[in-house]
Amino acid sequence: MKELPIRIRLEKESGKTLYEQLYEYIREEIRTGSLLPDERLPSARFLSDSLQVSRTTVDMAYGQLVAEGYLTAKPKSGYFVNATEGQYNTGMSTAGEKVQTFGKESASAFRYDFSPTAIDMTHFPYTTWKKITKNILVDAKSQMFALGEPQGDEELRITICRYLHGSRGVNCGPEQIIIGAGNDFLLLLLEKLLGRHVPIAMENPTYRRAYRIFHSFAYPISLVPMDEKGIRVDQLRESGAQVAYVMPSRQYPTGISMPIGRRMELLSWAAEAEGRYLIEDDYDSEFRYKGRPLPSLQASDSQGRVIYLGTFSKSIAPAIRVSYMVLPYPLLEKYRSECSFISSTVSRIDQTILNEFIRDGYFERYLNKMRKVYRGKHDLLLGEIKGWEADFDVKGENAGLHILLTDKRGRDEESLVRAAAEADVKVYGMSAFRMMGDAQAEATLTAKLTKEVKRPEDGQRKNSLATVILGYGGLSETEIREGIGRLKKAWR
Repeated sequence: MKELPIRIRLEKESGKTLYEQLYEYIREEIRTGSLLPDERLPSARFLSDSLQVSRTTVDMAYGQLVAEGYLTAKPKSGYFVNATEGQYNTGMSTAGEKVQTFGKESASAFRYDFSPTAIDMTHFPYTTWKKITKNILVDAKSQMFALGEPQGDEELRITICRYLHGSRGVNCGPEQIIIGAGNDFLLLLLEKLLGRHVPIAMENPTYRRAYRIFHSFAYPISLVPMDEKGIRVDQLRESGAQVAYVMPSRQYPTGISMPIGRRMELLSWAAEAEGRYLIEDDYDSEFRYKGRPLPSLQASDSQGRVIYLGTFSKSIAPAIRVSYMVLPYPLLEKYRSECSFISSTVSRIDQTILNEFIRDGYFERYLNKMRKVYRGKHDLLLGEIKGWEADFDVKGENAGLHILLTDKRGRDEESLVRAAAEADVKVYGMSAFRMMGDAQAEATLTAKLTKEVKRPEDGQRKNSLATVILGYGGLSETEIREGIGRLKKAWR
C-alpha cells in the first residue's frame, strides 16, 4: 500500500474552502498518475490529524471524490483509487484550461401526487421578479421591442456563460450559446445541424419526451442498456450510433451519476470517428445534497464533441421556458452558415428580466434557498420510509427531486401502482420510462436495476421487476408525511 504524499498546505485565506483544496489536490494526484488504481488512501482520521483539519473536512473531500468516481469506499477497509484503464490522460482539460474570456387518469385526480417533475413554487421571489419587470418596462426603449439576435441577446449569453463556468465547469464563450424557448426547440434546431436520419443512441430507461422528439425526426434510435455507472459504452460501440444522448450528472429517471472513468470512455468513443457527438442534458444538476454539484461532461471535453443542454425550468420556474445550448465550434460554424436566419423564440423582455435576475445575484440566493427546502423534503421522505429496507431497495437519494424504490417481495409494478391509487396516492412506475427496444438490452438493464430476492412463499430466488418513482419536489412536508403514511398501509 502506498501512502498518500502529504505535501499540500491548506490555506484558510485562499478563497476556497479547506475541503475544496483537499479535494482538488487528491483529484490532481489521481489524474496525473501520482496515485495509481487500487492504491489505498490514508484514513480520514489519520489525514485530519496530519493536516490539522477537522474530520468533517476530510470526509467531505473523500465523499466528493467518491461521488465523481475517482475513489471507491470499501466498508471497514477505507478509500481506494478507482481503476480507469489509463483514461485520465486522454486530453481532458483541467479547471481553468481552454477557458475563454466572456463578457385517476390525470395526476390532479389524486390527493397526493409524488410526481418526479413537479417543483415547489411557494418560495419563488414574486416581488423581486415583478420589481425587475416593472423597472425594465419603465426604462424600455424602442430596441427592446425590436427583433433581437437569433442566438439570444448577448448580455444574457454572457451572464449564462459565467454562470455555467462557475457552477458546472463548462468551458465556452457567449458566441457558442443558443437561447431557446425550452429544450424542445433546441432539439428541433439541433436536427438541422446534425442532419436527417442520423443514428442516435439513448440510455434505457430515458427521458420520454426527448425520445419522442428524436423519433419524430425519423432518427434510427438505439436503446443502450445501463449498469451502475451509466450507459454501457461497449454496447454503444455495437449500436452503430453517430450521436449519443446522455444525462451523466444525474440520469433520468434512474438517478445514476456517471463516474469519471465512464465519462472518459464516452469521450473516447466520441473522438474515435469524425462527426460523432454527445448530447449532454444537464436538466437538474443544481440539486445535490452531499458535496457540491458534479462537474459537467462538457468540462472534460477537449475535442469539441459535447453539445451541452440546460434549462431554468426546474431551478427557477417551468413557465420561464428558457433553455440554452452550448455548441462545439464545428457545429457553431454550421449554425452560422445554415440556421442563423431562424429568429430567437424567447422575447427580448423575458431575456432582459432573466439576465438581471441572474446577474444581480437574485438567482443564486433563490437557488441556495431552494436547495435547503428540497434537502429538508428529501431528508423527511427518507426518514418516513426508514424501516422499509426489508421490502424495498432505495436508490437515487442525495440528489435531484425523486427517489426510486425497487421491490424485494416479488410484487409486480402494476400492483404497487394500483394499490397506491386506491389509497388516493399517485406514484410512477419505471416501465413508463423504458422504451421498447432490443430484448437483450432490456434484459441487461433489468438485471442492473433490480437484484435477486428471496420469496418467502416458495423459497426461490427471482428478479424483481417492480420499481416505482417517488418525487417530492411539489409536495409540502405535511403532504409527504400523509402520503407516505397511506403508502405504508397500501403496500404492507
